[in-house]
Amino acid sequence: MGAALNLYDQDFFAWTQEQAKLIKEKNFDKLDLTNLIEEVESMGNQNKTELRNRLAVLLMHLLKWKYQPELKGNSWYLTIANQRSDIADLIEDNPSLKDFLPELFARAYTRSVTKASIETGIKKAAFPQESEWSIEQTLDEEFFPN
Repeated sequence: MGAALNLYDQDFFAWTQEQAKLIKEKNFDKLDLTNLIEEVESMGNQNKTELRNRLAVLLMHLLKWKYQPELKGNSWYLTIANQRSDIADLIEDNPSLKDFLPELFARAYTRSVTKASIETGIKKAAFPQESEWSIEQTLDEEFFPN
């Protein structure tokens, strides 16, 4: 086990290949379970983080769309469309992420207000404390705020 821990710290890729080989060989007693469990949990958390980050980018652009209408353009439109498409794909590939949407949406909105404020120069207080759009509206490819 000591060698596996050392390999994990020194060469992560080699460690992953060794763990995969041990699993394929059903040599379970030699697995580095502590680090293997941590990595599997981390992989799942990466999907949640990606969803939250994509929601934040989407919401930030929707805020800019509404609060700076004179600057609307194809770039913002494309970013909104891309984020919606990528979020849909992420949820389709990981349906259990739907359960986390309300929590992640609220956290993403808070981040989006901060980022929108920085990018637009509009004070954070000018934006609603909570999203004025539902999750469904936000993800609807036809929805653009006025």
